[in-house]
Amino acid sequence: MRGRMVKQYQRDARVRQLKDQLIRAKVYLSLPATRNNPHLTRELRLRIKEVQRTLGDASKDSELPRNANERLKAMEQSLAKGKQMQDDCASVVKKLRAMLHSTEEQLRVHKKQAMFLTQLTAKTLPKGLHCLPLRLTTEYYYMNSSQQQFPNQEKLEDPGLYHYAIFSDNVLAAAVVVNSTVTHAKDPSKHVFHIVTDKLNYAAMRMWFLVSLPGKATIQVENIEDFTWLNSSYSPVLKQLGSQSMIDYYFRAHRASSDSNLKFRNPKYLSILNHLRFYLPEIFPKLNKVLFLDDDIVVQKDLTGLWSLDLKGKVNGAVETCTESFHRFDRYLNFSNPLIAKNFDPHACGWAYGMNIFDLAEWKRQNITEVYHNWQKLNDNRQLWKLGTLPPGLITFWKRTFPLDRSWHVLGLGYDPNVNQRDIERAAVIHYNGNMKPWLEISIPRYRSYWSKHVDYDQTYLRECNINL
Repeated sequence: MRGRMVKQYQRDARVRQLKDQLIRAKVYLSLPATRNNPHLTRELRLRIKEVQRTLGDASKDSELPRNANERLKAMEQSLAKGKQMQDDCASVVKKLRAMLHSTEEQLRVHKKQAMFLTQLTAKTLPKGLHCLPLRLTTEYYYMNSSQQQFPNQEKLEDPGLYHYAIFSDNVLAAAVVVNSTVTHAKDPSKHVFHIVTDKLNYAAMRMWFLVSLPGKATIQVENIEDFTWLNSSYSPVLKQLGSQSMIDYYFRAHRASSDSNLKFRNPKYLSILNHLRFYLPEIFPKLNKVLFLDDDIVVQKDLTGLWSLDLKGKVNGAVETCTESFHRFDRYLNFSNPLIAKNFDPHACGWAYGMNIFDLAEWKRQNITEVYHNWQKLNDNRQLWKLGTLPPGLITFWKRTFPLDRSWHVLGLGYDPNVNQRDIERAAVIHYNGNMKPWLEISIPRYRSYWSKHVDYDQTYLRECNINL
């Protein structure tokens, strides 16, 4: 009995083979590679029709027509083409995967190069902004001493007025800060701007504001070199910034492979101007409150309300930045160091420098400058934090910072192309923190007009230096 079944199975092999061919052909037809080949698609459809006619209602090989073998061979040839195409596709997939891996590696390299070039561009002033201070300096020294004086200097120490501190070596940037503030001030005559710059830009900064006085507001321009009290004996950071190890760290970055974050190696951190914000009571001994403004901000509303805020005994009024996890303390401080881990909370909310109201009376009462000095001495080897002024600021003003409403200060215009438009429009101050400053070609286009509308491009010195939109 079993023998007869085996023989019957063998006799009906062609029927099963033809049916199997039909299934395979239909599978190949459903594959994308076959559908993308019209010639093979037509061929397989033709073979399917031929085999279906050949099979008919046959259930045994004996019921098949004479041309069954020819149809079977023709279909097998077409199926071989389909198989070859699928094999070719598998090979292509492997090649594509290899290409994808190679492309991803190239993208990583290009991103690294782009980051380096962006950092380099951020550190390099455009030609026009090099020309501007040179032209202004030349003109300043043609003036006689009586022409070099600013009006209203009796207001400089009046604690009843609104005082701003701006520390900058960028003439045009400082001008935008002052212009935008005065434009939105209800009573410009009550606003006093204290600008401190370096020796190189001192004459240029004075010349700019002498010929471009901002209405009735009062201007003071000082040279940091004249702060004789600010020396390496008094200031630990000044001593550190002048050390050979620190200079090597900034200017020989290519030799150091351990720190891949190029932003920490920006030579701007070598400038004491960047750290002057920690010496406000020494600079303004007769003032009670000062509003500190970075030179990469634009003011969009009257700011006088900040002076009347009750800071609840805190020293620093600032907008917190912890809506994102990377703006918390562990982003800026080294919590693997026991000194940091013992004294601070890694999840504590960070805050922004750039628009800060400082209570100088509380500052002196709580001896904040000494707190800053102590931590700077402890960080001589950069083990507590890397560089910059925000990490020591977070430490110095730990539990001494009053959170301002977020509408006072909106950040991100120097790196984030997706800052909420409504937040920008509502903000009292917008901040171009990041590398893409509004005076650079790499600035984010949708934010440029907020800054550029406060620049008079018809001004003689700007035209002479080809500074335009």
